[in-house]
Amino acid sequence: MQNVFIINYNSLYEILDEIKEILSFKIIKFKNEEDFKNNNDLDTVNCLIISKTNPKLLTNDITDRNLLDFTDLPLSIKKILEIINIKLIKLKFKQQSKVMIKGYELNLNSKFFSKDNLNLKLTEKEIEIILYLNDTKIKHNVADLQKNIWHYSSNIETHTVETHIYRLRKKISDLFKDESFIISQKNGYFIG
Repeated sequence: MQNVFIINYNSLYEILDEIKEILSFKIIKFKNEEDFKNNNDLDTVNCLIISKTNPKLLTNDITDRNLLDFTDLPLSIKKILEIINIKLIKLKFKQQSKVMIKGYELNLNSKFFSKDNLNLKLTEKEIEIILYLNDTKIKHNVADLQKNIWHYSSNIETHTVETHIYRLRKKISDLFKDESFIISQKNGYFIG
């Protein structure tokens, strides 16, 4: 779930807090800029910031794409939610356009896997495999992948995992000449 940080804008926060159950984002309130700056655990790259003051002064990580300024007030709550949701969609699209994994760029929007001006078109399942293997940094056996990628029971006999991994490794090897992107060992698969 994406975050919307509301700084020094109590009235807006109260309105959104009243309807938070129907929101597609999480709202987090800060009393002032200092309160926001002192919270080091925040992901300020993949968030939206709404402030009555100039939030560019808050941190170097904040860019124009993270800021939302309601200059044309008054607006209906419906219009405010529409503006917030559109901005969040744009942020998510931008974020998904470049995921770096072991020197490769994975574009989740176009489904291209790229390196050194070479592009490989991937399927949804191949993207899921790469993201899952990359996210957890441990070896995953066939049963684990069956359960978490294909949502199969581990007692079902199938070669789906092995077949998909083999084909994905072959595609990467053929185009990029990389035999060690996905490592296959006796006790599982991992990104090397």
